[in-house]
Amino acid sequence: MHLTSFLENGRLTIALEGEIDHHRARSYIESIAAKIDAYSPEECILDFSAVSFVDSSGIAVVINSMRRMAQIEGELFLAGLGEQPKRVFHTSGIDRLVHTKEVCR
Repeated sequence: MHLTSFLENGRLTIALEGEIDHHRARSYIESIAAKIDAYSPEECILDFSAVSFVDSSGIAVVINSMRRMAQIEGELFLAGLGEQPKRVFHTSGIDRLVHTKEVCR
């Protein structure tokens, strides 16, 4: 698991990398939650540009992040979705709950 993040003007961008499967999901969930707790951003963007694979565990990562942001009355966005993650999120209905943004670097 590897992620990088930066905070700018109340917007926390977290860039995820690699595959998000059951082996890595728990680490991502914990790391993202820690970043949200530390910075209390108005917006959090999960950048999937460098993610090659997502399964149902990736859905859990998004849902947990969405819940964490709701607790602080912030908003979660997804960005940089490749075809495979986009397909998984569409099939699960996550794309109706979380908006997407262009990658802002």
